[in-house]
Amino acid sequence: MKRALLLFTLLLGSAHAEQVYRVKAGDTLWSVAQAHGTTVQAVLAHNGRDSAAIQVGEAIRLPGTPVTSPAQIPATPVTTAVFQRGQAAYYSGRRDRSTVMTAAHLTLPFGTWVRVTHARTGRSVAVMINDRGPFGNRSRVIDLSTSAARVLGMLSEGVAPVTLTVMSRP
Repeated sequence: MKRALLLFTLLLGSAHAEQVYRVKAGDTLWSVAQAHGTTVQAVLAHNGRDSAAIQVGEAIRLPGTPVTSPAQIPATPVTTAVFQRGQAAYYSGRRDRSTVMTAAHLTLPFGTWVRVTHARTGRSVAVMINDRGPFGNRSRVIDLSTSAARVLGMLSEGVAPVTLTVMSRP
């Protein structure tokens, strides 16, 4: 359905004008870019940003040039549904050379990218699974690196309610 709507919009040429999108709870930069026929990299560049972290209510300028090549359309995510709900904690994290936005999960394969959304604030962050955990508390579903917890605004809380959405698997 979304792809048909995207194709219809592209055919009409209405995607050529710059648009401004107001972030809603549950949005990710990836889902906003896909829905508007562009890429995350293009949205980041258009807004002069280097972080994909977004906040509810934030206005994002969308590029005026639509994606025209099928090779430029991002792959559909593994699922757009919530994968898991529970509590997130944070720890010093296991270092990764490609990103500081990392996390530990008990079952997801290493290299999986997950969108973690704070259930109360709507803030979200994309993290890469590169460690195992959390252990010892069944309500905790993910351990976030300190950098990812900072983006979610949960450093003072220590533990926060979150939802997990798998963005891509290795």
